[in-house]
Amino acid sequence: MNKVFMVLVLAGVPLSVIGTLMHWSSIILFIVYCLTIIALASFMGRATESLAIVAGPRIGGLLNATFGNAVELIISIFALKEGLIGVVLASLTGSVLGNLLLVAGLSFFIGGLKYKRQTFNVFDARHNSGLLMFGVIVAFVIPEIFSQTMPESKTLSFSVGISIILIVLYLAALLFKLVTHRGVYQTDDVSEGRHEEEEPEWGKGKAITVLLLATIAVAYVSENLVHTFESVGETFGWSELFIGVVIVAIVGNAAEHASAIIMAYKNKMDIAVEIAIGSTLQVAMFVAPLLVLISLMFPTAMPLVFTLPELITMVTAALLMIIISNDGETNWFEGATLLAAYLIMGIGFYLL
Repeated sequence: MNKVFMVLVLAGVPLSVIGTLMHWSSIILFIVYCLTIIALASFMGRATESLAIVAGPRIGGLLNATFGNAVELIISIFALKEGLIGVVLASLTGSVLGNLLLVAGLSFFIGGLKYKRQTFNVFDARHNSGLLMFGVIVAFVIPEIFSQTMPESKTLSFSVGISIILIVLYLAALLFKLVTHRGVYQTDDVSEGRHEEEEPEWGKGKAITVLLLATIAVAYVSENLVHTFESVGETFGWSELFIGVVIVAIVGNAAEHASAIIMAYKNKMDIAVEIAIGSTLQVAMFVAPLLVLISLMFPTAMPLVFTLPELITMVTAALLMIIISNDGETNWFEGATLLAAYLIMGIGFYLL
């Protein structure tokens, strides 16, 4: 599989440049850009996995989520620049649904087929449940409720205020987990030792170099990908909402999707769960509010107000994940439940 991704990168990056300069068909370019981003994301995933072995599951999961979300953040910034507010909000929705239902679902399902019962740190699960309640349910629902009776200008100001609070709390959560309470809530699991004994695929220097180069390449391809959305949507009959929720979210989060599933298959559930839930928290409490603040630099600013289908599906996904993960263990059937929820919501967004 690594050889396939290598070929896709070596062919995809030059073809992306040539196709852009020669103005190829939007459909062909859309396919080339998506495959190239997914292939580049796989290298980002391998690099962060190497760093995770050195740094441990918490920091490793955070790194994976951060660089995985970096792809989507880059795509979203270029979409904001083009005024595609609907696509950006839909892609944020797709990230939350994709991480909580698709990534976690596939991880639990595939890992559960190999191991009858998989466990992860129950203290982290309960800590993340509280943050999910706040980041997804409180921070996204409250702006929607107040926006019903609030002028548009005040809605934007309200969104900016919420965004600042979310970013501060997210940074405080990192401080709590990685500094002030690091190692306080440990289980008897010996997975930490197992990670330390494992040899990383790449050294720290090479991994960081690959991450930087892949991120630069993704930034270039993503900017061009955004320009194909309108014509691709018209050709296939896809709505702006469906493109954002499904297409952009899956392409933008390809790195963490693959990494979480591989970690679950290796029974490294602490990393798999940290990638799936940690990435969701990062999207809700850092990426989304950051995009609101960045949008102030463009002609069309983005308030933190989602459509009703987006809002209800995100709240449902968060509640389902809290219920399933709160006991610190999982199996293939719970994974199948999450996947079934994702498919139901995906069909709904396609038919809207």
